[in-house]
Amino acid sequence: MLAVMHNPVTLRDVARAAKVSVSTASRALAGAGLTSKVTAARLRAVATELGYRPNTLARGLKTRSSRLIGLVVHNLENASFRVLAEVAQQRLRAAGYQVILCITADDPEQEAETIATLMDQRADGLIICPTGQNGARLAALERNGTPVACVIRRDEAVELETVLAADPEGAFEGTRHLLELGHRRIGLIVGRPETTSGRERLSGYRRALQEAGLGFDASLVHAGRYHPEVGLAGCQALLDRPDRPTALFVANHEATLGVLRGLAERGIIIPDDLSVLCYEDSPSLAWQRPAISVVDNGPAALAELAVDRLLRRLRGSPAGAAREYRIGARLIQRQSCRPLSLPVEA
Repeated sequence: MLAVMHNPVTLRDVARAAKVSVSTASRALAGAGLTSKVTAARLRAVATELGYRPNTLARGLKTRSSRLIGLVVHNLENASFRVLAEVAQQRLRAAGYQVILCITADDPEQEAETIATLMDQRADGLIICPTGQNGARLAALERNGTPVACVIRRDEAVELETVLAADPEGAFEGTRHLLELGHRRIGLIVGRPETTSGRERLSGYRRALQEAGLGFDASLVHAGRYHPEVGLAGCQALLDRPDRPTALFVANHEATLGVLRGLAERGIIIPDDLSVLCYEDSPSLAWQRPAISVVDNGPAALAELAVDRLLRRLRGSPAGAAREYRIGARLIQRQSCRPLSLPVEA
């Protein structure tokens, strides 16, 4: 049995225990292929028993690669962010990278601190859903050779490779679906207008109303931060109207949580009393009774494409000429929307 080490185990300790040179131990543990398979297997076994872990930062200084990728999102309440994290971690791990997941609460100051920390850790690349307030920092990373891929939102201040959902089209299709069911007073709960998704989903809603020959009623729209409380407040305000909507389009996942609570508290029956359509799918919405109809923004495909773009850059390919890529959104019809006037049964 090997001696127990009380201080952090070094490569020299592994080499000494295995009775080989430090250079041999280094090559074997790095998988360089310059040592015999028997020696390499023995060194890995010794390293495991001693509890040796490579000094990633020191190795990064030598190789100029830490094999670390930062993934920066606002929260994990949003189903899209959870899927993004799962898919990105799986894909990047298969490519030999480890993912550092960072949560910023959609706060520019936290985001700035997170970017600085990732750079201190010499992250090789960054996938980020930006707040839109730290574009200069992200552009500086690009200039210094650290590729950045924005996802779900665009940073309007800088030109960065960005992967977005087809939110204008998705919101248009969702609103048109409700219009085709006969609804004319459609409440909308949407994200902040200064964000890509908030602005584009509102534009799709407005276009559908316009094409149906209806005017835009701003009092039917409640915009705010991406929190359940915003969904609850918007739901309550719309239900308090004397001419309350007959359908509600909830255009972000965080707000959905608050809306469903608000409807339950008022005893509103979906879809008998109110048709409800949500944005961004999750298993919980399919398990609801009735199951909730959604516009799915394709988070797995967003993650796949963002990772593809980042890996291309990490492997030396230049940024794409397009700079912006879109994943199609799709309407998934379940049981939460009904025609405004059902035919009388015989």
